Amino acid sequence: MTTSELWSRAEADRYDSEESEMSSAAVLGPTLDFLAGLAGDGPALEFAIGTGRVGVPLRERGVPVAGVEYSEHMVAVLRRKADAETLPVVVGDMATATVPGEFTLVYLVYNTISNLLTQDEQVECFRNAARHLRPGGRFVIELGVPPLRLLPPGQVAVPFDVSAGHLGFDTFDLVEQILVSHHLTRDGEDGRYRRNASRHRYAWPAELDLMARLAGLTLEHRVSDWHGTPFTQDSAKHISVWRRPE
Repeated sequence: MTTSELWSRAEADRYDSEESEMSSAAVLGPTLDFLAGLAGDGPALEFAIGTGRVGVPLRERGVPVAGVEYSEHMVAVLRRKADAETLPVVVGDMATATVPGEFTLVYLVYNTISNLLTQDEQVECFRNAARHLRPGGRFVIELGVPPLRLLPPGQVAVPFDVSAGHLGFDTFDLVEQILVSHHLTRDGEDGRYRRNASRHRYAWPAELDLMARLAGLTLEHRVSDWHGTPFTQDSAKHISVWRRPE
């Protein structure tokens, strides 16, 4: 049984509106360019495809896309945008679920590998990606770099958004490598706030490289964003590309 937390119907129904900025052309354009370039003429598989924020427009670019998604409610929202023949989705755990065929690209965006809360499950996710890849195919992950150096001694929380409609901060369990993202979101015009939280297992890029090696994949390159900006010690996130040998 996966440790991933399951999205509810209410969370799925409001996901697109709450993440509208992530669906903007400014964000999606470079993401789609990057992924389509790696997919080439072959098909792509998205783990944790969610409501299809990336998978649907990538399919519209001419890349055949399939998906794996743990929440049936998220798939139901995706189905409002694309039917099962256009974009097939297997409901299951991205660490173990299998999809028919082989792919030139398997990808995980927007920190979703951190939804797997144990190291073992994250390793199995890499192995599952490798099983689905053609020889020479690539596995891509977008993941934040843990902001632990922002923590002074004794502090366990870091704010990541302080705005009129949303307050967000992360708390850290440094022993278990678990962060909890806390959100206070203004809900409607009455001034009330809705509170929710989600758990994630953070991992350093070097730890992911070792997971890739265990799955028989090798690091091809790493950048700090979808534009291809070089990855440095000051990068807040990374886009990493591992390749299955020919």
